[in-house]
Amino acid sequence: MTRKRRRLYLLLAGLASLAVATTLVLLALQSNLAFFYSPSEVAAQGVPEARRFRLGGLVEPDSVKRQADGVTVEFRVTDTRASLPVRYKGVLPDLFREGQGVVAEGMLQGGVFQASEVLAKHDENYMPPEVAKALKASGRWKEGEGK
Repeated sequence: MTRKRRRLYLLLAGLASLAVATTLVLLALQSNLAFFYSPSEVAAQGVPEARRFRLGGLVEPDSVKRQADGVTVEFRVTDTRASLPVRYKGVLPDLFREGQGVVAEGMLQGGVFQASEVLAKHDENYMPPEVAKALKASGRWKEGEGK
């Protein structure tokens, strides 16, 4: 075997190893990715059930209902064009209230977003960038409300 042929085989083996490693990393990341959608995007695109994603918008006024078990909460998230019912079992953040920005992570089941985690904005000046973008697109955002 010549020196050039040996180098070629080593180069091909290295490229194959790199391809396998890249594939494994991408497969591992794919299971941990959670894309962001607003309620109107969910309605328009029809996100498949059992796919994890983040839902962001405002908690719709007069929509928060606490169940008798004291742990389950149902509310609606809106971007002013569409709204989506959300069910969450757990303790809500202290800053969670109607009219506030919220991002929930979970999946759709039977037309209801089953949230596994709910995040509320942390101070008066912060708005998650995805929520701010959705609110600007709907015309509800006012300059100076968030950064």
